[in-house]
Amino acid sequence: MQYDVFNGDADGICALIQLRLAEPVNSTLITGVKRDISLLETVTAEPGDRIVVLDISLEKNCAALNAVLKQGATVFYVDHHRPGEIPVHSNLTTLIDTDTNICTSLLVDQHLQGRFRLWAITAAFGDNLDAVALKLAADSHLSSEQIGQLKQLGVCINYNSYGHSIEDLHLPPAQLYKEMVRYLSPFEFIANNRLIHQTLINGFEDDMNQALQLKPEYSNEIIAVYVLPDETWSRRISGVFANELANGTPNRAHAIVSLNEKGGYLVSVRAPINNKSGADEICAAFPSGGGRKAAAGINHLEKASLPTFIKQFESYYAN
Repeated sequence: MQYDVFNGDADGICALIQLRLAEPVNSTLITGVKRDISLLETVTAEPGDRIVVLDISLEKNCAALNAVLKQGATVFYVDHHRPGEIPVHSNLTTLIDTDTNICTSLLVDQHLQGRFRLWAITAAFGDNLDAVALKLAADSHLSSEQIGQLKQLGVCINYNSYGHSIEDLHLPPAQLYKEMVRYLSPFEFIANNRLIHQTLINGFEDDMNQALQLKPEYSNEIIAVYVLPDETWSRRISGVFANELANGTPNRAHAIVSLNEKGGYLVSVRAPINNKSGADEICAAFPSGGGRKAAAGINHLEKASLPTFIKQFESYYAN
């Protein structure tokens, strides 16, 4: 049996699209909202099963990875988050790179020697790697209009992955993947699946317009912290809103704080665009925190710990 285990954001979806366009296969899809990263533990493998894992932290899934390897599965693991100690096993192949200018879809693009690069460019835009995406777009001789289309699509795919649950999203990530994998390029998807495409655009624009009316809870030249209301739209826009703020003030770090289903806070952190470091360290200092150098998060922060978080957040980037 083939299992495809992937993050529900733009990077995870576009990485799998590239792989399945290169090697079509019927598989069991395992995904979820962006913060649902403990996906591999839902797989009970048998000898001979093949598992592809995309854009979820190996460090957070190490026990589950060892379990499926012990059960006799073969695993292809591609990711750009902190991996921790990578197991050594004859059935495990990894493509892992934590460079701040790489994402899982770009690693898959390298693996496939650029066969479906337009999907990789879309993912890079969605993962807020604009400089890298623009360079690849220029190398691919895309027009400014085409670049704008890919950026809008990447951002909207990424936006659709944020929420407490699948019910918060406009489309379940597995369904969105199935809609898009039918097309060799994002431009074919845009031209031929206008209903889904427009649903994402309309939802993004409506939610972003509400977010842009918010004032920061705390801000200075070093950091800005926004606390979002407990609304479905705010859960959807949290990560993309963080990217929007980071791009607007590239020397400042940002944190977006929203209520989670446990009565605490969900935190999205973006390091300054001009200093892509530290987000993972800041978040890893708190239980349930982690991510990568440029962008990370905390799944559950106790309300009483918010002042401590803000103090540590500011202190890190003040040094």
